[in-house]
Amino acid sequence: MISKETIAKINDEADIIDVLSDFINLRKAGSNYKANCPFHHEKTPSFVISPAKQIYKCFGCGKAGDSVKFVMEHEHFSYVEALKYLAQKYNIPIEETIQSPEFIEQQSKREGLYIVNEFAKDFFVQNMFETEEGKAIALSYFKERGFSDTIIKKFQLGFALDSYSALTDAALAKGHQLEMLQSAGLSSKKENTKLDFFRERVMFPIHGISGKVLGFGGRILKNNVKAPKYINTPDSDIYDKSKVLYGIFYAKNAIRKMDECYMVEGYTDVISLHQAGIEHVVSSSGTSLTTDQVRLIKRYSENITVLYDGDAAGIKAALRGIDIILENGLNVKVVLLPENHDPDSFVREQGLDGFDKFVSANKQDFILFKLQLLLEDAKNDPVKKAALVTDILESISKIPDAIKRSIYLKESANLLGVEEQVLLNESNKKRKDILSKQRKEERIQEERQVKEQSMIDDLIQHNQDYIEAGIHIEKFERDVIRTLLEYGGKPYKEDLLTAEYILDRLNEVPIENDLHLRIVELARKIDDKTNEESFSNFFINHTDEELSNLAITLLLGNYNKYDTALSDGWAKKKMHTNTKEQIFKDDIDTEFFWLRYWRIKLLEIEVLKRLKQASPEDDMTKLLMMKKKVDTEKAAIAKEKNTVITPR
Repeated sequence: MISKETIAKINDEADIIDVLSDFINLRKAGSNYKANCPFHHEKTPSFVISPAKQIYKCFGCGKAGDSVKFVMEHEHFSYVEALKYLAQKYNIPIEETIQSPEFIEQQSKREGLYIVNEFAKDFFVQNMFETEEGKAIALSYFKERGFSDTIIKKFQLGFALDSYSALTDAALAKGHQLEMLQSAGLSSKKENTKLDFFRERVMFPIHGISGKVLGFGGRILKNNVKAPKYINTPDSDIYDKSKVLYGIFYAKNAIRKMDECYMVEGYTDVISLHQAGIEHVVSSSGTSLTTDQVRLIKRYSENITVLYDGDAAGIKAALRGIDIILENGLNVKVVLLPENHDPDSFVREQGLDGFDKFVSANKQDFILFKLQLLLEDAKNDPVKKAALVTDILESISKIPDAIKRSIYLKESANLLGVEEQVLLNESNKKRKDILSKQRKEERIQEERQVKEQSMIDDLIQHNQDYIEAGIHIEKFERDVIRTLLEYGGKPYKEDLLTAEYILDRLNEVPIENDLHLRIVELARKIDDKTNEESFSNFFINHTDEELSNLAITLLLGNYNKYDTALSDGWAKKKMHTNTKEQIFKDDIDTEFFWLRYWRIKLLEIEVLKRLKQASPEDDMTKLLMMKKKVDTEKAAIAKEKNTVITPR
């Protein structure tokens, strides 16, 4: 679908640091960068990015790849979609093929969902701008709210017609499948009648971080019907409302730049603030905040300011979800807008300057804001006051940072008129319960690991020599393969490439590991081995994920899995080959030397075992001849290295 020349240009232009910075916060770490892995929850960064090699690797969960692979994994894109995303980012022209009905049917379900959502978005936009019904109802509604054509088009707002199946009929006519429309939550089927999920509503597309449409929110404008004011796309393979924030695609860069995220409630709040020039704003779209949503914000900033409507009842309900922000270690401020105002109406009334001044003057720490609000509600009722103490301590106890907890307890004691030590004691109890629960979960995990390790130990106890020899063989096989991947395109001698030299030597020293063997077989088939970078990239970008992952792991030098099995004594004997480019030729010989040695060692173990267990019926002559052959080979290896190897 996309030419090799275009793919090569995308790979050349797409700098991995630039690409990944759109999604996660990167921190310099020597010549590399580090980050908290976006693919699993972790507190200590184990996600490493190499600008020199243009690859990443998480040493926690094992995810690895290049820029294209990251976009595929993070955004759940197909390979082609990831290429198109990067091409658009770097303004690289790309040839599109016509998507026939047959082509659409061949795509994966996820890709099909993106396709039908994109069609629906365009259909809703067209309805609003090109039909009389859309202009009269939807466009006039947005205009009345003060939205300009520019902001309407930016957020791709639209309209679902007052029709039972307008979208479904149009999509089917274009070759889309009813099953895919149903999976995307756009259509349903009742008996033999096809129905649109959204009808006679203004439409708000909900975008993912990369700008792909994941789903929709629809608002009904009539007041005299028994229907929800807002409805959202049902959860699908690409849309999970608990993991999505409305406006994050348009806000992510501004959030990083401002180092702050404004949190509001509704779609129109986000759009109005953007129109006013305030772009670091997102919405949870009326749902309570979730851990996934908070972690999504944390990728860009650790500072959240929640803008509350001037509605006391709504605020108290919303307070319950804010503890999730505290649990994740973010800093939370709140702003209570004047009564009868929401962010949308207030920014339209006050303008940018007035809004900014009000927010700056009225921004409060969340814990203290919550405490004052609850105090006002409790007044002099001792029962309510006791309840609010428990409530506020629940929030404070969830803050991971001990210094922050101490400051909040001191402030709370002053406002409540309660001894600080009393609050500290109660907070410590709650904190103890929280940590106890965490330790219990960790203990369960540790017990599982201990049980697994015990099984491994039992195996090693009965097969120690075999296990150790196997580990050493595996380790040095990996060393050889890593050198092949990293230096294969470099000259070994004037008329001999490193890849050719290694592959020739591997004819005498067979590879056992299946994955290593596949790399060797593929390397033999590469016609042009002279380009060092393209030789490595062939394996880094290989469609086989297991093979690609191993190549990246080796190129980033991860030998932890095998190093832990090697003793300090062997380490001193240069078991660890910290290869540098200027000495890689010497290292090749060292790696092959140890690989050959451990293969002979493994054979020796087997021969000695057979001799020890031999019965009178066994052919002792044959076994002794095998033993002699092993000793001869060991002596030859020792002589070659000008050293003496003694049996263990």
